[in-house]
Amino acid sequence: MDCAFAYQQSSASSASAVGQVIALYDRILRDLRQGIQAIEAGQVEKRVKVLNHALTIIGELQGVLDFERGGAPARNLNSFYNVTRGMLTQAGATSSVGTLQELVSMFTRMRTAWAKAESTVAPAEPTQRLRISSQPQTALPQDYPAAPESVPDGSGRWRA
Repeated sequence: MDCAFAYQQSSASSASAVGQVIALYDRILRDLRQGIQAIEAGQVEKRVKVLNHALTIIGELQGVLDFERGGAPARNLNSFYNVTRGMLTQAGATSSVGTLQELVSMFTRMRTAWAKAESTVAPAEPTQRLRISSQPQTALPQDYPAAPESVPDGSGRWRA
């Protein structure tokens, strides 16, 4: 196990809920960068593996959005995830380094916003622990709740 991954696992396991989201964004960024490298090296299997892993994480992040309590922020994140999943799928199919670089930029900006949000909230005990695997298979525990089928009117608060 490499040192960076060990540090990432340790940080994620003791992180707040927002810190866990940041850890997932870090993993998405790592997957996107590995996807770019794989395309440039002509490594089709690796490209597919890491980009599918990024798609899985984005899907999990989207699946835990609480539309009832989240209101507009949850709907905005849902739209962001829909757009980025579409872009990532297209980039994977066409081996578009440019689109992957654009996704890196988008997720970097969102990660910065999450980090800023984390610095403004009081520390709290994590409600769930993440399991970020060195093998791109498991992004979140499988018992995470799915997103609701419909989008009721929200109270303005949200969770991710």
